[in-house]
Amino acid sequence: MSIKKRTIQGIFWSGIQNWGSQAGSFIIFLILARLLTPKDFGLVALANVFINFMQIFLNQGFTSALIQKQDINQKHIDTVFWIQVFIGFILAFFTFSAASLISNFFQQPKLEPIFQVFSVLFIINAFSQIQKTLLQRKFAFKIIALRSLLGILMAGIVGIYMAFSNYGVWSLVGQQFTYEVMGVIVLWKASQWRPKLQFSRKYIPELLNFSLNILGYKLVDFFNQRTDNLLIGYFLGEIALGYYAISHRILQVMTQLLIGTLNQVALSTFSRLQDDRNRFLEAFYRATQFTTLLALPVFCGTIILSSELVITLFGEKWLDAIPIIKILAFAGILRSVSFFQRSVFIAINQPSLQFKLGLLNTIFNVIACFIAVQWGILAVATAYVISDYLVFPISQVLLKKLISISWKTYLSQFLPPIICTLIMILTVMTVQQWLTPYVNPQVRLVICSITAIVIYSLTLISIFPNLFKQIRILVTLIQPLK
Repeated sequence: MSIKKRTIQGIFWSGIQNWGSQAGSFIIFLILARLLTPKDFGLVALANVFINFMQIFLNQGFTSALIQKQDINQKHIDTVFWIQVFIGFILAFFTFSAASLISNFFQQPKLEPIFQVFSVLFIINAFSQIQKTLLQRKFAFKIIALRSLLGILMAGIVGIYMAFSNYGVWSLVGQQFTYEVMGVIVLWKASQWRPKLQFSRKYIPELLNFSLNILGYKLVDFFNQRTDNLLIGYFLGEIALGYYAISHRILQVMTQLLIGTLNQVALSTFSRLQDDRNRFLEAFYRATQFTTLLALPVFCGTIILSSELVITLFGEKWLDAIPIIKILAFAGILRSVSFFQRSVFIAINQPSLQFKLGLLNTIFNVIACFIAVQWGILAVATAYVISDYLVFPISQVLLKKLISISWKTYLSQFLPPIICTLIMILTVMTVQQWLTPYVNPQVRLVICSITAIVIYSLTLISIFPNLFKQIRILVTLIQPLK
């Protein structure tokens, strides 16, 4: 099967995974948001800041090295597997032991048992990393999608049941734990690969040479992405963090739905095309344009309709999240443009550039958010977004130097989504202003959303018919694997 066909089919199943799992998890998230309090979400968000930091050392880049390499053997795989398992047990022990210390630092005693339960997740995840990596190498995204969907379903059932049973914050803990356990079960049942009792030291320098830059990038990216959460949780408290966590969760879901579908396949595709620069560039241009066509209008629409969105989905107790969502949506717009840079850097074996960019972004972000926290969560959200925009021009220059992109060709990819989105925005704002005195937020959200979809689609068809034709051809090629 050709790379093009495998990529398109990979996009199909990656889309099923992202859209299905994110839609399912978001529905569950909405239910839990109405049953639980901002404080519950704030506590789990604070716990996840530390858990996600420790998770970096489990996902240190060895698995990315296996995807990037053209040829690997059984010893390569076994070596990485046993390293992952060893690290998983070390992280679990450390987290369990440090639970009391961390909870005391944040002055939140309820965090200690949460940390202790979450510590087991490192061991569970250690047994799923290689299975998922090998499936990605084979473009077997169907299995990955099914794993995600089943995990979301079972986790949702557990979380909602616990919430209705008045378990409070433990509903979110139970939901997350169930998802990870189901993921390991599905991957091991679906994959034919099994580890052998062998370990080769000679592969470690080779793996480290590649993965250290990945690890470095993930560390700096963690502080770039989580500094705002840490500062809000420490200085402003768990309730403020709860509002911020809800807003960030919406950004995360939208990013996964609109960008994650292509990005999950991008690394495997770019890696296979790394020796064919023309096809590599074509794949990069297409991925960037199709993602922007989806993401740009949605993030802009979110800014306009954030009030209607929050009231309809979460209820009036979450009104304080509205201005935060408006601000963070601007970060989503930027991500729709730059999301594939990381895959490009890794695919052509230049992860050090990714690390340097991440470090620069993190320095800006930490300084900006630390200064801004004294003025509250809106100032922190604004600082978070501004730091991303400051680094963006530098990343574009490096990208051009690395893969010799043509500015004219590259920038032309954004012309259709920008024009269609501007026309959509003007139309939706007019309709919204006209409807506000007469209908409630729920009705406004429905009418304005339908208007946005219709206007954007008609504009695309009318002004850019060739691009619309290409999208139709792509859709007809997307068929599930036999």
